[in-house]
Amino acid sequence: MTETIDAVDIAIVGAGPVGMTLALALAGGPFSVLLIDSRRRGAWASDPRALALSYGTRQLLENLGAWNVNAGTPIETIHVSQRSGFGRTLIDAADYDIPALGYVMRYRDLAANLDARIESSRLLNECAVIAIRLAREAAEITLDGGSDGGPRCISARLVVHAEGTPGNDPDVRVYDYRQHAVVAEVRPLAAHVRRAWERFTPDGPLALLPLGQDYAVVFSVPPEKASELLQLDEEHFLAALRAPFGGHVDFVGSGSRASFPLALRIRQQLSAPRQVWIGNAAQSLHPVSGQGFNLGLRDAWELAETLRTNISSDAGEASTLATYARRRRIDRSASMAFTDGLVRLFSNDLGPLRVVRGLGLLTLDLLPPLRHFVARRMIWGARAWP
Repeated sequence: MTETIDAVDIAIVGAGPVGMTLALALAGGPFSVLLIDSRRRGAWASDPRALALSYGTRQLLENLGAWNVNAGTPIETIHVSQRSGFGRTLIDAADYDIPALGYVMRYRDLAANLDARIESSRLLNECAVIAIRLAREAAEITLDGGSDGGPRCISARLVVHAEGTPGNDPDVRVYDYRQHAVVAEVRPLAAHVRRAWERFTPDGPLALLPLGQDYAVVFSVPPEKASELLQLDEEHFLAALRAPFGGHVDFVGSGSRASFPLALRIRQQLSAPRQVWIGNAAQSLHPVSGQGFNLGLRDAWELAETLRTNISSDAGEASTLATYARRRRIDRSASMAFTDGLVRLFSNDLGPLRVVRGLGLLTLDLLPPLRHFVARRMIWGARAWP
């Protein structure tokens, strides 16, 4: 464990990508910052998850000197369609004069690049938060002490919660989608040519994201079907993936599979006295369109911007936290409404809605201004950041 730090301006609980992004964005500023993580440093090194990062996120990370150009697979086009229905739209990076709409990168690669820029003296790892007690001038954080022994206390003007998902708290609103995401990596028969697919099926959305030579699969289905997909042998699993695409995509191999339940979880108040929540600690979204993680990184960037422009020396000042919450309202609400609306509209097989969906996809394809409006907000957020 690193040196003992008894008092700081800002304590960030959670040294995942969102927490580290905030720490780097605050580096060199007027506030002392401490990252606190319950895991050992580098615990993410074996994490195989794939992340969909928007081009706006690349710009953010480049501003922090934390973008690894060799670790991500570019997404140059996105093909959006529905099974058993007409209409489709194609979103192309060339229309926006950018090299890619987004990138697919392994969690461990992103975490490693951020971690390399974190000073060891600014990180306490293997320390779980036991309690937070609020006082007038600061919050007192009690830690379990980790490998150094008994409990210890850190005083911070502001506590930033940047890990976990919104818990069972009266302030958290939960909508259970009654879907599980089945994730895997599959090898396509033909090269993916940096194209991602978003295919809407009655069970839920099916995404294929280019990752190296393979696709990262995210298939949202009812829980009972998720169990069935996990139990299939490779041949029948690949057949189950082929079926929704009607011959447009084929596969020749797959890796291991896993699944997790899907729900929309929203912390309604982003701030409380001397505390603020960002990333998955503030909201967890359905993975459709890959908005959740990018929204969390924008949370971190916006909080850093708000704190940097704060004229007070008190990082936890109530008016500053209220300003942050107000600045995040549009992007946050619009991102949640967009993903939630897609799931509700497309996860069914009702004939009238199938026609409405087809007309919507056709309209997006035929009206470039409308398509650009949607695409720009997928790339840069609801406020078209930056």
